[in-house]
Amino acid sequence: MTWLPIIVLAVLTFALAVFALKLPRTLWMLFGSALLFGLAGYALQGQPGLAGSPAAAVEQEDAGTGELLVSARREFYTGGAMPSRFVVTADAFTRRGQHEQAANFLRNAVEDNPSDGEAWLALGNALVEHADGRLTAAALYAYSEAEKVDPANPAPTYFLGLAFLRAGEPDKTLALWDELLDQAPEDADWRAPLEARLERLKALLGMGPTAPADED
Repeated sequence: MTWLPIIVLAVLTFALAVFALKLPRTLWMLFGSALLFGLAGYALQGQPGLAGSPAAAVEQEDAGTGELLVSARREFYTGGAMPSRFVVTADAFTRRGQHEQAANFLRNAVEDNPSDGEAWLALGNALVEHADGRLTAAALYAYSEAEKVDPANPAPTYFLGLAFLRAGEPDKTLALWDELLDQAPEDADWRAPLEARLERLKALLGMGPTAPADED
């Protein structure tokens, strides 16, 4: 019986998003899929009979998200050069979910070296995380500077698209990632992963490929 309240809560959450918060119809499938993914993960790992520990769970989730964020960013900087000392310190805070502290160190990084594209990108990511997924003007400026100082690197465009997705604007994400993929060199290491993520996003939005019409 412990699963019944969880399922009811998921249904109520979806209904609240659709009817109370006026979630656009184009996002219903994406939001519903996110709920289903969450329930599936809980079914595999959750133990609803055990006493909860909300604070610890939130802390672990933030740490896991921070680690993924740092790792994803570093995938675009594979030339062997290490980040600046400010970025390295900021990454330590990001891994612990302390995004405000990370942003403070990264402001020092870009002040010390305005041509540090990775520092600008990390600053944009930290500002988005600190704002709970909202793409603030400061974050948008940081992404813009990251692209300006390193226009050949696809990372600023990719993470800007990710920020738009988190902000509930998947159409902008699709436009950015489609353009990025069109311009990607055929032998780019990041081309295949981006293509796979773009296909998954389109599938979640119900934009998968359609079968060609039969010819007479």
